[in-house]
Amino acid sequence: MLSSTADNLFWMARYTERAENTARMLDVNVQTAMLPQSPQATEQGWRAMLGISELEEAYARKYAHVHARDVLDFMVRDPSNPSSIASCLASARENARAVRGSLTTEVWEIQNTTWLELQGQLKKRAQEDNPSAFFEWVKYRSHLSRGVTIATMLRDEAFYFIRMGTHLERADNTARILDVKFHGAREAQAAQGMQGMQGMQGMQGMQGMQGMQGMQGMQGMQGMQGMQGAQSLETQRDFYHWAAVLRSVSAFETYRKVYRDVITPERVAELLMLRSDMPRSLIYCMNEVLSNLEQVRNDVSADTERFAGRLHAQLRFATIEDILSSGLHDYLDRFLADVYEIGNRVSRDFLLPLSA
Repeated sequence: MLSSTADNLFWMARYTERAENTARMLDVNVQTAMLPQSPQATEQGWRAMLGISELEEAYARKYAHVHARDVLDFMVRDPSNPSSIASCLASARENARAVRGSLTTEVWEIQNTTWLELQGQLKKRAQEDNPSAFFEWVKYRSHLSRGVTIATMLRDEAFYFIRMGTHLERADNTARILDVKFHGAREAQAAQGMQGMQGMQGMQGMQGMQGMQGMQGMQGMQGMQGMQGAQSLETQRDFYHWAAVLRSVSAFETYRKVYRDVITPERVAELLMLRSDMPRSLIYCMNEVLSNLEQVRNDVSADTERFAGRLHAQLRFATIEDILSSGLHDYLDRFLADVYEIGNRVSRDFLLPLSA
């Protein structure tokens, strides 16, 4: 297969998957923004959304403040943002158009129709009127593309490059979601802990100023009730936060089926990193990348296979306890760097050289 053809197929798949992943991340942010929280926490959630895609600087060049409407516009329709949903679907269509002869008619028609329908969605500003419905439409179109590819494509090099691109992009996205959401949850807990300490100190100070023991007892009871209410609210907020994260990768029902228990951050991490039967987990994606690499191997790709194999083995033999004790953020940082390196090596061995 020509390098240019492989390149178009690989990036068609990556851009389609990226559009779906962006829709998933925006949807979870819209959901979590509706939870009871401070304006600062809401803004931090949208900043984290930009951070997942490393777009803070690009956004800051266009907007002075972080507002939900501006972030949605930037991430959905802005042509200057190469990772916006509109840009990704346009790029996927252009790559598909360049290699129509390597695709079935059904695969091409899905890509082309998706782009055409998107123009109507954007004209109606569907992402503002009903964002969740719009994001579901993006996910649905991506599912159609993937399903038609699996159902109609010959199992040849074209198919394997498409599958490789899909799962490399998916691994990158899952790692980014986990990293940002764990970091955000930890920051929120630290901020709430500080507020709780300040509240206790203030209450103790008031009690010291009051001389009446009865009043102290009443204040103590009220303080305890307030703390219990705050803890209950925080428990509910944690549940909805992690439930939204699971839903963003279509894993909420899977979590319930696997663990049959309350949602905890540690189990969320285990499910999305180390469960080989979870289609969006890191290990599942790396297994797909490795198996498709083996199908298209050539005279110069042995080192790339070994590199991907080592990353897969690290996940296969890891435990979530070891990962968390050594630092989840550091682990995911290394994983993202390795995924990026695999992309570079695939381009070097099979595709056109990366322009950026």
